[in-house]
Amino acid sequence: MSSLDLDIAITTDRSMMTNHHGREFLGFMATAPAYGIPESWWMYICCPKPKVDRFGRPREAPYGLRKIEAALIDAGYKAAIIDPDYLDRYVEKAKILMIGHHDFFAYGPPSSEWWLLTGKEPVNRKSFIRLMESDAVRAMKKRGVKIVVGGPAAWQWLWEPELVERWGIDVIVDGEADIAIIEIVEKLLNNEKVPRYISIGAREVPPIEKIPIIKGASVNGLIEITRGCPRGCKFCSVTLRPLRHMPIERILKEIDVNISNGVKGAVLHSEDVLLYGAHGVEPNADAVLKLHEAVVKKIESLAWAHASLAAIVVSQRKYRLISRVTETIYSNLDQNYLGVEVGIETGSPRLAKIIMPAKALPFRVEEWPDIVEEAFSIMHDHRIIPAATFILGLPGEEPDDVVKTIELLDRLKKYRSLIVPMLFVPMGALKSEEGGIVGMRITPEHAEAMKIAFWHTVKWAEDIIANFYMKGLVYEPVKILLRIFLWFARRKMKDIEKKVLPRFTGKDLGIHEEKEYGRICGT
Repeated sequence: MSSLDLDIAITTDRSMMTNHHGREFLGFMATAPAYGIPESWWMYICCPKPKVDRFGRPREAPYGLRKIEAALIDAGYKAAIIDPDYLDRYVEKAKILMIGHHDFFAYGPPSSEWWLLTGKEPVNRKSFIRLMESDAVRAMKKRGVKIVVGGPAAWQWLWEPELVERWGIDVIVDGEADIAIIEIVEKLLNNEKVPRYISIGAREVPPIEKIPIIKGASVNGLIEITRGCPRGCKFCSVTLRPLRHMPIERILKEIDVNISNGVKGAVLHSEDVLLYGAHGVEPNADAVLKLHEAVVKKIESLAWAHASLAAIVVSQRKYRLISRVTETIYSNLDQNYLGVEVGIETGSPRLAKIIMPAKALPFRVEEWPDIVEEAFSIMHDHRIIPAATFILGLPGEEPDDVVKTIELLDRLKKYRSLIVPMLFVPMGALKSEEGGIVGMRITPEHAEAMKIAFWHTVKWAEDIIANFYMKGLVYEPVKILLRIFLWFARRKMKDIEKKVLPRFTGKDLGIHEEKEYGRICGT
């Protein structure tokens, strides 16, 4: 078996170390439990194993891990991302094992929603626990390898102190670690004392010039074009960090890295792609157009990570920017749609004013439902397919707020989209709040909103699979399994509508720790 001479192995579990068959939206399935089909089939649909080289290095890896890998290599350390199935080759070599994740324990959205609503653990949680209980990780810890965990879900370890001890976690890093990780590694390798929990605040985030260029391909060509967000929504942790824009030259360099490793598409990652180059919340049309014109010359396919609904509306009203950008994409690339994630959050102007007063800017927050519908109309007309979310159980929510959300969902029925409900997770400025997944009562109004979102998503998912998503014979097995799942989901929901909803008066839900690790790992 071939292996590298390295000091630092970087990895994650299978729910993250995958390219989702080249279709980012399939990754959402990893946040849910396997339902209606065997878990092995479920994982095949959403989390197939990636191609690896003879050393166990994946051709594509999560972008955050690529940044940490690049920072360590630039600092002169022997570090590499290793697929979890190949960690056994490095048990006797690695001195530090680094593990990143977007949702270690399925406490984040939307994993926590599916867990609460179905009563079954999502596959991402089960997959991560299997990694931590694997022979390779256990053997590394027995040898004295230091384990460092981090990423967007680092906060979840604070909810699992018993597992920190059980698995011997040495350091938890919360925040942008491009610079901090170097000092952490230096101290660990020198057997110096390092705090178990390290939080990197907004004032300590790295400037653009200190953020490294990735060395290997990212999953589906995801490339960061901005960091941070100026809108300040209270439920979001990203808004705690300042907005920074990556120069086009840096973006193109990372695209070149992906292309040289066989990944010819790109996902432009930002909390709001349309604010690239902007000062505040007013789009900079010239900067956005210039970026897209440069990017499409290099790649074969393109997607957006996130866009705000208000930016979609103002950019189209003032600059026809959506028309101009999609024309640039569709006329230069062989694709007939553009995927993106968007946040509806609520249909209630009253609640929006409390928890996300800047979400509607430059419009008035009182206009929020109209802004949402106009944005969906614009996206529908330009074949932009959003995966949208809304939040139930926000602090201060009243029954009429949920009714307003239901009314907005009714208005959105005619627009091609996937709409997913989320339950409030204490994050960002609201991290100390009660409610949501910590414990909330699901009301009949909540159930009605979920039902409307379900039928909306099933209807449009069938249209998207048939007319837009996963073209070609190579994807037929995946599409067949997706159709089987949709058939099962429709059948299950009709049963719930018939037997449960007519007499549903409410239900208390909350994530309570269940000690099922032995069952999950087969021990």
